[in-house]
Order: sequence, then structure tokens, then C-alpha cells
Amino acid sequence: MQLGFFDDKNKEYVIKRPDTPRSWSNYLGSTEYGAIITNNAGGYSFYQSAAQGRFTRLRFNSIPMDQPGRYIYIRDDANRDFWSASWQPVGKPLSKYKSECRHGTAYTKISSEYSSIKTETLYFVPLGKLYECWFLKITNKGRKKRKLKLFTYVEYANNWSFYQDQVNLQYSQYIMKMNVVGKIIDHGTNVMMPYGNEIIEDVEQARHSFLALSGAPVKGFDTDRNIFLGTYGSYANPVVVEKGKCTNSIAVGDNACGVLQTEITLNSGESKELVVLMGIGKAEVEGKKAVQETGKPDKVKEEFEKLKNFWHLRLRGMTAETPDNELNSMLNMWNPYNCLITYAWSRAASLIYTGERDGLGYRDTVQDLLGVLHIIPDEARGYLELMITGQASTGGAMPVVKPFSHKPGSEKIPDEKEYRSDDCMWLFNTIPAYVKETGDISFYEKVLPYADKGEDTVIGHMRRAIQFSLDRSGAHGFPCGLFADWNDCLQLGHDGETTFVAFQLRYALKEYIEICALLEKNAEKQWAQEHLDILDDNLEKHAWDGDWYLRAYRADGLKFGSKENSEASIFLEPQPWAIISGHTTGEKAEKLMNVVNRRLLTKYGLMICDPPTEKTDPRVIKSRLFNKGMKENGSIFCHTQGWGVIAETILGKGKRAYDLYRKFMPAAYNTKAETREIEPYVYNQFINSKYNPRYGAARLPWLSGSASWAYYTITQYILGIRPGYSGLLIDPCIPPAWKEIKITRIFRKKCFNITIKNPGGIEKGIKSITINGEQLSGNVIPNEKMAEKNEVLAILG
Repeated sequence: MQLGFFDDKNKEYVIKRPDTPRSWSNYLGSTEYGAIITNNAGGYSFYQSAAQGRFTRLRFNSIPMDQPGRYIYIRDDANRDFWSASWQPVGKPLSKYKSECRHGTAYTKISSEYSSIKTETLYFVPLGKLYECWFLKITNKGRKKRKLKLFTYVEYANNWSFYQDQVNLQYSQYIMKMNVVGKIIDHGTNVMMPYGNEIIEDVEQARHSFLALSGAPVKGFDTDRNIFLGTYGSYANPVVVEKGKCTNSIAVGDNACGVLQTEITLNSGESKELVVLMGIGKAEVEGKKAVQETGKPDKVKEEFEKLKNFWHLRLRGMTAETPDNELNSMLNMWNPYNCLITYAWSRAASLIYTGERDGLGYRDTVQDLLGVLHIIPDEARGYLELMITGQASTGGAMPVVKPFSHKPGSEKIPDEKEYRSDDCMWLFNTIPAYVKETGDISFYEKVLPYADKGEDTVIGHMRRAIQFSLDRSGAHGFPCGLFADWNDCLQLGHDGETTFVAFQLRYALKEYIEICALLEKNAEKQWAQEHLDILDDNLEKHAWDGDWYLRAYRADGLKFGSKENSEASIFLEPQPWAIISGHTTGEKAEKLMNVVNRRLLTKYGLMICDPPTEKTDPRVIKSRLFNKGMKENGSIFCHTQGWGVIAETILGKGKRAYDLYRKFMPAAYNTKAETREIEPYVYNQFINSKYNPRYGAARLPWLSGSASWAYYTITQYILGIRPGYSGLLIDPCIPPAWKEIKITRIFRKKCFNITIKNPGGIEKGIKSITINGEQLSGNVIPNEKMAEKNEVLAILG
């Protein structure tokens, strides 16, 4: 079943039917003013933090889905019929109601046609503003004059803290006070307390938001939710809309809404345009100013063009034309856009992450940066430095860094039992990636503070991360599990050992050696090499289980991911990382990946473990918390798929690498909405595996490390355009059927038009490279050969 298509020219995904299996969503705004919107105008808005700054409501995990939202009700006075500009919440029969949703770069357009009235509603947040715009164009497609009444609807939070608003009702039900100033609605909370938004975690500050309408006169309003909906009414049939007239209610306590009523008359063929503005601040100040700035249609259109140009420019870092059109749709828009959204919001704001996570998960964000470094290197550097300053002086890391309140040098660091063993290991993927992308070698010598006390150079931070793992190693010489390694369901205990992080440590030492050679730190290079040699020896002695690598040891010697285990006898994570780290090579590496494919491969990707657990003691592996084939209990965990692909490309297996890549690529399932269910244009956390009756159903879209690893994998290892310290490496590993690829890449502010030709139908290996007509030796374009614009031809052979 196909419910939409990719409009590559306009960088939009077009949803042609509104009754999607699950809500298909998009993001608006920035990290200052953020919002989520669905294909039926559901969602919520927030300031800085979705947990601490959410000022509109959404009821999660409910039926009907994604309600409430940003609604515009339309009522025909002649026949008293009413509907909504989005299919929901009224939900007219689809035999009579036409709908289209276009999700784009930080905007969404929802069009509808019902009873000869066509509406087009554009939702976006103007650049640099703390308010959103709903721009409605309404047209009479019929032959008769129509008199219509329109009602906005948004439901307000009583407190911007999600917990206070949704849980602590004995408090939050009595702190909201609504007002209407100059026909602009003012939504206030704790209004008699000191006013301000500067300390977002202070739930007792007075705060205000506004709702304004321009383009037609405001004829009435309602701010009391129960009066507008009716005590036993619903979003589908509000009492006020049924009656056709607002009551001018003012809510003081209980529950609030934002309803502005207007009336318009449309002759046959006539259109009118209205602007709704909702944002942060008082009605009489920020609300009034917003109307003056953006209250007219021409100004809205101007701001929208600025927004589109801004985002489209951000996506110019790399584009490609491959023989796979579905891949092209992902590569040139949706995967990098997904990466930018995940980079911005980590795991803190979605239709699934409801407020239980606030801030930037350390391990998450450091990996998320991999997907945006080439797009926004200067901006990403700020986030990278922020995360480096989330490292404690011990060498471990704070689990979460809150950008709105982070104070390096004075943060409380985790207790020893709270450290995660993998957190700072991800720095060895991301810091070198940033330096290679920008060529800024001096970044390694930049001094940055630790979270709690002291400071060090960036390479000093990296050294301390290695030492942290070395100091916390177990009986087999592998890093200890601590509170958790990447897989939080493994109960290793503080002193258990993780082979996965051991391979990460091996990778870290390899990268550190290369950096020390670059910086001529010979003593440090020797130190790292000695530890790498010891680790390699330990991995061969204690990690190899005969056909694959163990996952871990408990402190008492119990093995995880071993032939000795009846359940979860093999885990995916350490297998590709044995190859990525450089430990396992050649024939042994090929045999290892053959085992991985035999044991873990399904038609939707590689399972995280096999078989799932259902009887294993939860004090050993608690993945049996989940149903078989879901989450960490044997699902196709999408985050790990890129690692498997990278390992295959290192071995030169272009066809097998790309076949695996397509298995979890969202666009590959655009015609299978009934199976995938969630959005076919963004990555997600996991896919139900063959052990689950809903095999192939995907869950947790948007905010997942899958997005960055998928993009990093396709661009740098399949297409093979990989930054290096000395230049740009061209090293594709592709299916032999691919004869030509065209790529545009911005690298160090220079443009490269790269054509890759594969006349012999091979999978990997460069025969020749020319740049601007000059043939090079090897497959690295050196810095000194780069012009402002470059034409590159690479021939495989």
C-alpha cells in the first residue's frame, strides 16, 4: 500500500491519504522554538525544552492519534455543517473529503477540499523568531456565495513542565490564567510570580504565550477548554462550533484553550488569506509585535521563502545521482534532514519521547554529530565542544548534557556506579571526523574545561577517555561494563567486561596513534601502541568463541553471546566492530561476516541477537522485558545496521553491503505502508524481526542514531567520499551493476563535482582519478590540488 511519494524537486514528501497507519510527522522551528506537527495537524510546541518548555498539549499514545494540535474549524452557516482544515479532528468521510499533506524542510502544508471549499494551510516558524505561523488560504470552488465561520483551536498546558502539567494536577490545575488583550489571546501560568523564561527548569516562573489572528476581524473568542468543547464533547464536535458562536470565556484555573473566531464571505472562485501567529511572550508585547512583523500575507510569504532557502542551503553539503531513485530521495533530502533534526533534539522531543528525556544524551549526540559535520561544520563544532565539556575529569561522561543550563567546571559528575562504559569512546569517531572535514588540526590543541573541574586540550580529553577505560578493566583485560555499555539490557555489573567496548577501545587507540603521529607526540604514540598490542592479544585469547566474538563477561566469568548460551548466543555489535577497529582482517573477517549473515540476517536487516531471550535470568540479560523480536530482544536494531554495512565495505563486498543497506532504508518501503506503518521518509530505532508476529513493522521514528550512521555509511563507505587529514579520499564500494554515479560534495568550502564510472562492473578499487584534467596517483585528492571548483573523474578497475 502506497500512501505518498517523494517530490524530489521541491524536497517534500507528499501524503495523499490522511488515514496513515500511524501519525506521519515533521519538525518546525529551531532549538529555541521547536514544534512537532503531523499529517493531520496534531502535535505540540515548546520553548528550548520539550520537557520543561512545552506550552501546548498533546495526548500521547491515545486514540484518535496525535490530538490535540493546531486546528482550524470551518462552519457553513447556511447548512450548519462543519469540518476542519486538516482531516482530523472532525474526520469527515474520505469519500467526500480530499486531503494532501506536504512535509518539507521545517514546514508542513496541509491542503483539503470539502463541500466545494478548498483550504491550504502552511505551518512554519520564521527564522530567528519565537513564534509559529499558520497561513491559511481558503477558496470557494463552488458556484454559490458562501458565508463561513472559522475557529482556531490550540490546547494549552497549565505549566510548561510536562510533568507538572500532566501528572501534578493538584498543583497545575490552579495556576493558569487566561486573558484577551487587543483581540490577542494571552496564555499565562503562575502569573503572579516573577516573570521570565531565562531559567527553563524553574517551574514556578510566570510565563506567557500568545495567539493572534490577522486578515479578518476577530468576532469572538474562547479560552476555557470545557466551554469550547463541552464537558462531554470532543475535538471532533466542539459545542461552540456546533452552535456557531464563541462565548468569550476566560479560563482561570482548570484547563485552557486558544480559540479565535472570525467570519468570511466568499464569492464563487474567490480566495482569502488569514494568518494565525502563536508564540512566546505576552499578548500586549510580543504578540502585538509579531502581528506587526508577520501579520500580512506578503510578509508571511517572504519569511517562508527565507526559511526554505536557509534549509535547502544547509542540505547542499553532498548530493548524488545513483541508479537507485529511492536512495537518491533519501540522500539528497530526507536522510541529511533527519540527521539535522536528530542533532538538534537528540532523544528529547517526538511523538514517542514524551518528556522523560531532557537534554542531549552523551553517547547519542556525539554519534549524531557524524551525520551533520559536512553540512554545518562550524555550527557542529559548537555542539562538539559542548559535549567534550560534558566529560568529567575522571575521563567518564555525564549521561545527559543540558545545553540550556550546562555550566562546565561546576557540574556534578556521576557517581562511579553511574558511568556508562561506551560514552567517551564515541569521541574517537567524531572528533577525528570533524578535524578531517575541516582540516583544522589545531582543534586537537584547543583547551576546554571538564564538566566538574580542571581543563585540558582536546587530545588531552581523548587521552583521559582512554585511561578511563584502561583503569576500569577486568580480569580478561577488557573495559568494565560499569552501569551499562551501549546495550543497556546486558546486566554485566560494574566489574563485568564488554568486548564491544573493547573493540571501541581498540579503535580509539588506533585513532589516537594516528593523531599523535600527526602532532609528533612520539612518547604518546608509543604508549598507545603498547596498550593496543596488549589489547589485541587479550581479544584473541579471550573474546573469540570459535566462529564469532563473545559479547561480554560477567565478573564471575559468565559468558554473554557464546555458543554456551541457549538464548542470545550471538550478538551483532562486536562482530562488525572487530573489523571496523582493525583487529580482525582478511579471511577471518570474511568468515566472521558470513556467520553474521547466516545467523542474524533477515529480509529487513540484521537482528541484534539470536535467538531472543524468554527464559534467561533477567539478572543476566533483561531484554526479556520486551516481546521477542522487539527492541533489544532480537529486533532489527537499525542503529547497528550501518556497522554491518561498513564492515562489508571494508571487505570489498559492494553488493552485499548495499543489499543490507536497502533492507533498512525507509524509502524502500514506500509502497508497503501496511507493513512498515511509520513514516517511509525517516529512519527509526528498530524493526520487528521474524520472531514477532508483526514482522517488518517499524517503530520510534526520527530521533535515532540510525539516521546519522545510515548517512555516514552511505556517503563515506558505499559512495566512499571520505575526508582525510591530507585531502579527500575517493573509495567507493558499490554493487557491480552500478555503472555511473554523479556526486556533488562541498569540502573545506570548495565544490567537487565527482563522476564515478564502473565500466568493468566491479565492487571496489580505483583504477584512476583525475582532478581538473590532471591525473593523480592513488585515490586521495590532496589539499594542494584543490581549486574553488573541481571536476573529478574516478574510474573503478
